[in-house]
This record gives sequence, structure tokens and C-alpha cells, in this order.
Amino acid sequence: MWIYEKKLQFPVKITRPDARMAKIMIEQYGGCDGEWGAAHRYLSQRYSMVTPEAKATLNDIATEELGHAEIMGTIVRQLMQGLTKDQIIEGGLEAYYVNHGFGVYPCSAAGVPFSAAAFQSKGDPITDLYEDMAAEQKARTTYDNILRVVKDPEVCDPIRFLRQREIVHYQRFGESLRIVQEKLDSKNFYAFNPEFDSSGTCGCKN
Repeated sequence: MWIYEKKLQFPVKITRPDARMAKIMIEQYGGCDGEWGAAHRYLSQRYSMVTPEAKATLNDIATEELGHAEIMGTIVRQLMQGLTKDQIIEGGLEAYYVNHGFGVYPCSAAGVPFSAAAFQSKGDPITDLYEDMAAEQKARTTYDNILRVVKDPEVCDPIRFLRQREIVHYQRFGESLRIVQEKLDSKNFYAFNPEFDSSGTCGCKN
């Protein structure tokens, strides 16, 4: 069960519309490494976790990522509000506008619609947690890149907040990986799933 708090995790108040910036920001709403995909990745993978701590971590972070998607959607929406026809064209937002107007649609900065093909849920907790750590690093890198090209402090402040949260998520997934590996096999140096490999469930025989 979720309880929705009717306020953003970090306030967003953008006073200057900017079509070019809106096109950039949509990446972290619906792009491959964006917040929409992160929430769905972790909500799907939580069922395969073998410890209550790891399952809770994925559930908690997935919930927070939904809040981050709300922040990114708000940024995109506020950047588009008040744009003129000329500003839409000059900012390269005309293709998006033709399809979605000023609606917030999950896609990448290149216009590729969001797809679940952007993430995996393998059913192996070690595999999934490694993917989660990589996902948080990719999201952090994307925010780094955004901060290099965006100078408006009204946009940069929430982006810096989101970037910092990705670092925290990476650390929490690392902690979960350690807990899971210790449960599965305290001498598991090669990061495979010994529960599967020692149970005889594999149909392949040498």
C-alpha cells in the first residue's frame, strides 16, 4: 500500500519557459536511464529478493523514484508553460508539440517513447542488484551531463538534489548486495547465485 503526500520531495518553481531545456529534461522522465524506468525496474525486481532488507530497499527506492518522476514531470511542464510558437520551433520542440502539446509524455530527449525493454528483471537477486547499482550510476552520469549544459538555477537546484539521491541509492543497493551475498553464501567470491547452482534445479547436465 502506498500513501501519497501531496507535495514534491523537492520544490520546483520555474519562472522562465525554455523549449530547448524542456527537450533535455524529458530524458530523465522517460528516457532509458530516467526515473520512470527506475521505479518500474525496482518494483518488478523486489519480488525476487531473498532477504526482507533487500526487498524493503527496492520497494522504498522504487517509491522514491516515482516521486522523482513527479519532480521531472513538473520541471518539464513548467518549462513548456507559456511557450510561443516561435519559441517551440527555435527550441527544437515542434515534433514533441505536434504529438503531445504541452502534455508530459514519457520519452527520451531524442523522442523515443519509454519502453520496459530499457530494464531487466532476471529473477536472480545478485544479477538484479548489480543492474540496479549500474542504473543509479547511469542516472547520476546523466544528471552530471545535464548540469554541464543547463545554467538556470531554478532548474539546476532540483537536478542537484536528484543527482545526490542517485548516489544514496547506489550506496543502499551496494549494502543490499552485500546482505544478499552473505545470506546465499558467505564465501561467494564470484557473485553467482549459489542457491540455484547447488539446488540441482538446472536441467543441464555435463
